[in-house]
Amino acid sequence: MTNYVDFYRRSIEEPNEFWAEQARLIDWQTPPTQVLDDSRPPFVRWFAGGRTNLCHNAIDRHLATRGDQTALIAVSTETCSERIYTFAQLHAEVQRMAAALLAIGVGKGDRVLIYMPMIAEAVITMLACARIGAIHCVVFGGFASGSLASRIEDATPKVIVSADAGSRGGKVLAYKPLLDEAIRLAAHKPGAVLLFDRGLAPMALVEGRDHLASVVLERHAGADVPCEWLDATDVSYTIYTSGTTGKPKGVQRDTGGYAVALAASMKHIFDGRPGETYFCTSDIGWVVGHCYIVYGPLIAGMASIVYEGLPTQGLDGQPNGAIWWELVEKYKVTVMFSAPTAVRVLKKQDPALLRKHDLSTLRALFLAGEPLDEPTASWISEGLGVPIIDNYWQTESGWPIITIANGVEKKASKFGSPGVPMYGFKVMIVHETTGEELTAPGEKGVVVIDGPTPPGFMQTVWGDDARYVSTYWQTVPGRSVYSTFDWGIRDADGYYYILGRTDDVINVAGHRLGTREIEESISGHAGVAEVAVVGVADGLKGQVAMAFAVPRNSAVLTEADQALVLEGEIMKRVADELGALARPARVRFVGVLPKTRSGKLLRRAIQAVCEGRDPGDLTTLDDPATLQQIRSVVGSASAN
Repeated sequence: MTNYVDFYRRSIEEPNEFWAEQARLIDWQTPPTQVLDDSRPPFVRWFAGGRTNLCHNAIDRHLATRGDQTALIAVSTETCSERIYTFAQLHAEVQRMAAALLAIGVGKGDRVLIYMPMIAEAVITMLACARIGAIHCVVFGGFASGSLASRIEDATPKVIVSADAGSRGGKVLAYKPLLDEAIRLAAHKPGAVLLFDRGLAPMALVEGRDHLASVVLERHAGADVPCEWLDATDVSYTIYTSGTTGKPKGVQRDTGGYAVALAASMKHIFDGRPGETYFCTSDIGWVVGHCYIVYGPLIAGMASIVYEGLPTQGLDGQPNGAIWWELVEKYKVTVMFSAPTAVRVLKKQDPALLRKHDLSTLRALFLAGEPLDEPTASWISEGLGVPIIDNYWQTESGWPIITIANGVEKKASKFGSPGVPMYGFKVMIVHETTGEELTAPGEKGVVVIDGPTPPGFMQTVWGDDARYVSTYWQTVPGRSVYSTFDWGIRDADGYYYILGRTDDVINVAGHRLGTREIEESISGHAGVAEVAVVGVADGLKGQVAMAFAVPRNSAVLTEADQALVLEGEIMKRVADELGALARPARVRFVGVLPKTRSGKLLRRAIQAVCEGRDPGDLTTLDDPATLQQIRSVVGSASAN
């Protein structure tokens, strides 16, 4: 096995040779004539002159050797259904969908906005767009009309593909009324809307614009639609960053670089092998799902599970905290990818559920989406008995920036750290005001990436090169580097630790404190299941830390004496570990924390409530009642 230090060094010092080798992991109609073109920084062109197609690499190239192998497993605990597609069957379905899109006027370079639940048809639509060279833009299903409208205006899609409804925890969310209102609000109007009817909610069709997918697809049964070969530098898709305020920020990705990056990551990071099964519990509306539910596993010749439902609900519709492990056993999953939030949900279940099913095929569990705290990592590690590999990346990066490349060299994880920089990413820590690189272990600064950025990284902000440069490349004094906007430190072994957003820093009496550090300390208390820390304006100190914790013992929520004892213990723990300045002004206890549908904590909304401000756009909020809990405890404290 290769030494990772040498592997990484070569990717940085000899990028042309290194990435030329990785490019051989995919099929090309025309090989590239230039591997790296960084003549116009910070813009980078990868594999110029080459022509390829994402759909070909995900499906067609596997037909000769594994056409009868399982490619897609669609599981819904909401509709109590399972559907399996072989590569050959998926190939037929994608061609039929591609023919349908062509028939309603979609061509190469046109945009198709996909607003769908986690069903097989959503994946098939993505692949069909890639097949004909259309640029697809997946928007998280169930987004509110205002947010959807702003994305319609920005992407200017020729066609929108949607469904009657999605479902979560048995609650049906009708998509069609949200979509109709979004189209009404948007200045841009799509030429056509293609709708899948799941029979979950009634749909009123707009004459001349709306088309039932079943009717259109029926006309194209047995269609033969060849792949449209694209330049490697052509746009494959756009995806909007979650939490964007103001005008949406569309992350634009190329075709060839993206395909190579995913193929390489499946081999070097995830150690995924053809014929095996990959299970990513994300959503295709988020970058993790886009990359590692759809394209990554299929490019690698693996079966991929598409999952609709909660991690605590079974295929019979009844509560089942072991449903994911049941699927791991049933489909012999070897690689699993989830989020720390999901693990914390499972942590509240009976630990015996982790041992209920045969998990002997599982080699590793990868986690991403938010920092992984040590208690959660230790709990799931002990329960599963497999490596728990954190990884840090962003919508903009397209694949992990920092993790452990076990496919290159087996290395131990350090709980609390996502790992080390991945090949191709020149990661540094710099001082936020001077731009000076900080090289000593433990020095805290901003995590940045020096150019050229590797394949798979965003090309630019859709339709706005100037915004790409000013937002990402001009925020560090004296340097043109990509800012992640995250604080970090590096230890003596080169492992990085992410300490929270630079814009989530608390400035207490002139001392800068990262919310992540305080959260890590509090979450280590045995009585705390989950915690969010925000900075709240204070007339004396500028800001103070305010903590909101979910206690393991629900009695803390109703018994004032128990709450007072636990709060005191937490205060002492933080003061002992981080110093008195880091100690929160208060620790307030709630039953659940407000999160987006992708599981990210809405810290900004919590902060706004604490400061008596409008929390702003809450369209990504999973359950409005959770923010009301914050209002209640803040309000009752004020009254006291």
